[in-house]
Amino acid sequence: MSVFSKELIVYHRDSCHLCELVVASLFQLQKELKFEITLLDIDDQSLVSSEVRARYNIDVPVVTYQEDVIFYHYFDEIAVREALSNDFSDDD
Repeated sequence: MSVFSKELIVYHRDSCHLCELVVASLFQLQKELKFEITLLDIDDQSLVSSEVRARYNIDVPVVTYQEDVIFYHYFDEIAVREALSNDFSDDD
């Protein structure tokens, strides 16, 4: 069971500088906003369906929450905060 109930999925690619920056920025916010980070390599066919790969392939990094895209390419802290704060279903 995860520590946090909210999960952001990061579709990334090896050797992607933008991906590395986005992941590092998300880790900085993780404790404050209490969310899990799941990293999925867009090129790993065992982790990512061909449909998802076709949809996001040229847009990595892509960050999603509850199947909605929060942002593409560049880290957007405001978008992350808004997405997580607008979800009232997991209030404790």
